[in-house]
Amino acid sequence: MADLNLPILDLSQLDAGPESAAQFRDDLRAATHDVGFFYLTGTGVTADLSARLHQAALDFFALPDADKLSIENVKSPHFRGYTRIGGERTQGKVDWREQIDIGPERDAVAGGPAFNRLIGPNLWPAAQPELREVVAEWHAHLSGVARKLLRAWALSLGADESHFESNFGDPSTLIKIVRYPGTNEPEPQQGVGAHKDSGVLTLLWVEPGKGGLQVERDGTWVDAPPVADAFVVNIGEMLEYATGGYLKATNHRVISPKAPGERISVPFFFNPALDAKLPIIDLPAELAAEARGVTDDPTNPIHSLYGENALKSRLRAHPDVAAIHHTDLVAASA
Repeated sequence: MADLNLPILDLSQLDAGPESAAQFRDDLRAATHDVGFFYLTGTGVTADLSARLHQAALDFFALPDADKLSIENVKSPHFRGYTRIGGERTQGKVDWREQIDIGPERDAVAGGPAFNRLIGPNLWPAAQPELREVVAEWHAHLSGVARKLLRAWALSLGADESHFESNFGDPSTLIKIVRYPGTNEPEPQQGVGAHKDSGVLTLLWVEPGKGGLQVERDGTWVDAPPVADAFVVNIGEMLEYATGGYLKATNHRVISPKAPGERISVPFFFNPALDAKLPIIDLPAELAAEARGVTDDPTNPIHSLYGENALKSRLRAHPDVAAIHHTDLVAASA
């Protein structure tokens, strides 16, 4: 493990006594201050659950095109459902992947802030009813892991354990089940382009043995290969904002595999309610002195209200959905 480019943390340390828990919190703070990424073991996710999710992903992408396109995201004003290969963009460039996006199962909301348009039902493939069941189990377990991390972060930053959760509201989660098909191009191709996540934290499951994820460190792209029984965890722009830049949201990307290979990954995004605003945490003096301030990028403003961040990302990533369902928002941003 010595040659890995990211630190490895073991979540089970939080339940191994006060000293182990304190060490985990120190390591968590350091990893997300220095890098913004780390590997997480000890999550309690069983091999059986991971295998069932993996098989469900393979089964979904093996469906006939007609079944997948019956739930294509252009049919959803809430940006849910299936995105065909080349249907998503990062930094304006096409991502070479296909995926299904699954959010909280809710009724659509009429009126209110523009980000309310992200609220609504999912689109599920009629040909694969078992997908919904395994996703629900995955969502429940990873939500528990995410909450545990939030409590540890709060304590590590000198705040009350409930600091983040008390300001979260009903979380806006998102699960993406993604397939990166192989390419025959001689140069590395964009599976997903360089970006920072717009929310609070991401737990990424990657098919065993499949590389491609890269993280930017000190201006250089470094590989983040999968580690057995570990998730890759990264923080998003909201946690950078809430800590005045003490914690760091980091650019990352995925390089497409070489044909005939492919790569399955499942990122789980755990974010606040759309109408939630995370207050800037009052850091202890020694930590505040190391806060770098929130990244100032005129092309990618970080909003304090999560819904504004989320809507910004969705409109940019899926211009076809925006053009069909949200012409007023497209016109307003032109």
